[in-house]
Amino acid sequence: MFDIQEIRSQFSILDREVNGKPLVYLDNAATSQKPNSVLEVCHAYYTELNANVHRGIHTLSQLATEEMELSRRKIQKFINAEHDFEVIFTKGTTEGINLIAYILTQKLQKDDEIIISYLEHHSNIVPWQMLCERTGARLRVIPIDENGVLQLDYLDQYLSEKTKVVSVNQVSNALGIVNPIEKIIAKTRKNSDAYIVIDGAQSAPHFDIDVQKMDCDFFVFSGHKMYAPMGTGILYGKREILEALPPFHGGGEMIATCSFEGTTYAGLPFKYEAGTPNVGGNIALGAAVDFMNRVGHENIQNHENALLEYAQRQLLEIEGLKVYGEKAKRTGVVSFNLEGVGIASDVGMILDKMGIAVRTGHHCTQPIMNFFNIAGTVRASFAVYNTFEEIDRLVEGVKKAQRMLG
Repeated sequence: MFDIQEIRSQFSILDREVNGKPLVYLDNAATSQKPNSVLEVCHAYYTELNANVHRGIHTLSQLATEEMELSRRKIQKFINAEHDFEVIFTKGTTEGINLIAYILTQKLQKDDEIIISYLEHHSNIVPWQMLCERTGARLRVIPIDENGVLQLDYLDQYLSEKTKVVSVNQVSNALGIVNPIEKIIAKTRKNSDAYIVIDGAQSAPHFDIDVQKMDCDFFVFSGHKMYAPMGTGILYGKREILEALPPFHGGGEMIATCSFEGTTYAGLPFKYEAGTPNVGGNIALGAAVDFMNRVGHENIQNHENALLEYAQRQLLEIEGLKVYGEKAKRTGVVSFNLEGVGIASDVGMILDKMGIAVRTGHHCTQPIMNFFNIAGTVRASFAVYNTFEEIDRLVEGVKKAQRMLG
């Protein structure tokens, strides 16, 4: 049974008012709200278990270690990794991609190529540009068409023995477009030996993830977009690849032996988890997985797809409103502008006065905005706790903004 009111009752923040109006939170692609069960786990860690992990023989340290490693196993199952030690805790998607780009430095040389797409977040552009600067490699970009859909014919042209990395997102944060990563991975495997990196920041909250079936080499996502605290995230990497590549950070926890003459590194996952981790956050990420499992992935996906379909249909009834990527397969996001309204943020400010939280601007995807020759969009993004009534309030708010700004 999918009971939206019961789900909403688990999110205390949804009861608050903003500017004297009941909150309508539609900025979930930026960060989702956290259910009480996740917040309670955070609180319990700091009030009952607070200790460093993996390093102490005392009871609190052992209990904290057990809870964090239990969370790792929950996440292993969540993404269907073969081994729990292929699950590396990070601060989020950005750190995960930077980690991969850094540890691949020795694998690239001058004139090698890295393929990304026009639909990438800056976090899946800049780290690869930095890798190109370090190595002399060059970046190649899969273009999009007028609907925001990747033109995969260009991938066929780009793939060669020079291709060392292919890194794409599964879902665009700016447009909600679902990329055909199965085709991208199959084409890459057929035509090169490149490492395949999938940015799952916008897919992990909405889809069933199966990294073994996907056959990617790396998969990264953020906890805070899927009901967990900020500062949490996951890097999945295939065992044989992670074992062969060098560490990212040096320090405590990631060593087997350390002397002034030299250091040997710990095995997975600790090789990539130097320093004190975000123990409370990492445990709470497991609690967020528990929450999603209780609701049911199929229920989450069906509800959010219905919200998206309803929102797009209602918004497109507004004369002069353009939805970007309207004809593409999408999930979780509707990104739009009003004709004659030059600045998306003006719409966002009016909506905020009505208690409606959306995101405006370029969404850290300036190449997409440049392609459409716009400065930014208004982005409404959905989570499992959103309702059709909230979309009605959004539509009325957009109509009001159009009257005031047109």
